[in-house]
Amino acid sequence: MKELIRNFAIIAHIDHGKSTLADRLMQFCDAVNPREFRDQLLDSMDIERERGITIKSQTVRLNYKAKNGKTYQINLMDTPGHVDFSYEVSRSLAACEGSVLVVDATQGVEAQTLANVYQALEHNHEIIVVLNKIDLSAADITKTTEQIEDVIGLDCKNAIQISAKLGTGIDNVLEAIVSQLSAPEGDVNAPLKALLVDSWYDSYMGVVTLVRIKDGSAKKGMKIRLMASGMTYSVEKVGFFSPKMTETNELNAGEIGYVIAGIKSVGDARVGDTITEENRPASQPLPGFKPCVPVVFCSIFPVDAVDYAKLKDSLIKLQLNDASFSFEAETSQALGFGFRSGFLGLLHLEVIEERLEREYDLDLVTTAPSVVYKVHMSNDAVKDIHNPSDMPDPSAISFIEEPWIIAKIIVPDEYLGNILSLCQEKRGIQNELTYVGSRVLLEYQLPLNEVVYDFYDRLKSISRGYASFDYHLHTYRKDDLVKMTILVNGEQVDALSMIVYRGNAEYRGRALCERLKDLIPKHMFKIPIQAAIGGKIIARETIAAFRKDVTAKCYGGDISRKRKLLEKQKEGKKKMREIGNVKIPHGTFLAALKMNTER
Repeated sequence: MKELIRNFAIIAHIDHGKSTLADRLMQFCDAVNPREFRDQLLDSMDIERERGITIKSQTVRLNYKAKNGKTYQINLMDTPGHVDFSYEVSRSLAACEGSVLVVDATQGVEAQTLANVYQALEHNHEIIVVLNKIDLSAADITKTTEQIEDVIGLDCKNAIQISAKLGTGIDNVLEAIVSQLSAPEGDVNAPLKALLVDSWYDSYMGVVTLVRIKDGSAKKGMKIRLMASGMTYSVEKVGFFSPKMTETNELNAGEIGYVIAGIKSVGDARVGDTITEENRPASQPLPGFKPCVPVVFCSIFPVDAVDYAKLKDSLIKLQLNDASFSFEAETSQALGFGFRSGFLGLLHLEVIEERLEREYDLDLVTTAPSVVYKVHMSNDAVKDIHNPSDMPDPSAISFIEEPWIIAKIIVPDEYLGNILSLCQEKRGIQNELTYVGSRVLLEYQLPLNEVVYDFYDRLKSISRGYASFDYHLHTYRKDDLVKMTILVNGEQVDALSMIVYRGNAEYRGRALCERLKDLIPKHMFKIPIQAAIGGKIIARETIAAFRKDVTAKCYGGDISRKRKLLEKQKEGKKKMREIGNVKIPHGTFLAALKMNTER
């Protein structure tokens, strides 16, 4: 009976206690054996557990006997809190009717709290407010409820106070879920209409699809069709997560579960597609989701060229379990064969890089992260440039547009001056400045290229970790952008090329040259390191040569003997520089791009 089903997502800022609350809900409903229980039970990846963050949304079905005597089927979706994984959150929200908003009573409303609430309201969710960590001495319940009412506009009269760590108030959360959230709509007798929420690859079962049944039912042996791709399959298994995979006979309208149908490629099971019955198809597909658009790009190369095939296989396997990650092959004069990869943000990039190194035992070199630029040509054509080395000839370019974001920053007012200075330095345009008690909500327009470079690290540094940050893409804007190239011994190093704002080019070029001077080992000849825009050199450093004292054996005598030996050495060095190759260790690129950018 769908009247006894409740589907909800847990949403919050990072580290406000989503996964801990999910653990307690599972324990309260006896979904997991006490001997098998561990903290962050739904976080299956080692990186998630080590960093204490959720990367992939996870689903679990719980059975809860309410105080009214009825037993409810509760489908819980634990979502990530970081801005880079907001696409995971939006997909989870589309599969549910309500949300549980967790707010840390010691921290109050933060940037991602706002972003996730707005997403939930866009999906017309009923929101239950939960104040967590009330057991801590720093908890300020009155102040936190005032912030929620003032900043978000949610009524906190019935806000539930809990300590997820100690298990206090968990029964009140469950009662609120069954009493305040609405049951799912849908007709069990109508043709099957299921929303494909997520898909991943299992080496034994093939592609596993997570679905929300809107109408009809999915049964073993049924012939199904994916409406967007037109592919047809026969259902091999259906079931739900409790939290282990549990097979069942059928999934009915309102339920969330998995369908295994012999799909060979995750690319065939596109997220947001509608699954229907082949013999009795639905007339219209479900709205689906906005496509996932990568915003940060960088190139990944193996340190050892022999590992290229291994890297390619690893990227294909990784993409099977992370549809938001994309890549294509490319070559570099300095680094050889590699892949140009797209990510949802810098944390997403770090996670993918760490998974490749840890799970697939690879040594990697990554280039500087960059964004997508729109290059308007003189002939009115528009090119999307992901890689600085693909930049066309400047004489054929009319103008270049770069992506701008709208960023929300919440920070204690004592750090406000430093944050404003940072945003101005990054060419920011202030939209809004609002005081919420002793905290300030800032809204800025910022160029994404500046944010990708070092903004988040510096934001956390100057606010001592108290600032929270959330952003979304806003528009493309014309600006004075140029391609800066690095030359080592007169040769361009394409791995270090970058597109920069002309006003920052000299500073960025000088800093990179100074860094490379310290990182590239000495050779038998002088090595000039130069930063250039087109044919104009804007910064230069020189690595001195190893020096041999050729005059050491001259004891006295005419000065012309020494001059002759020095001239001979000079000629030899000049010849060596013309024919010699500069060997740059692979680790140099990574170290140079991680340079400290404090002015």
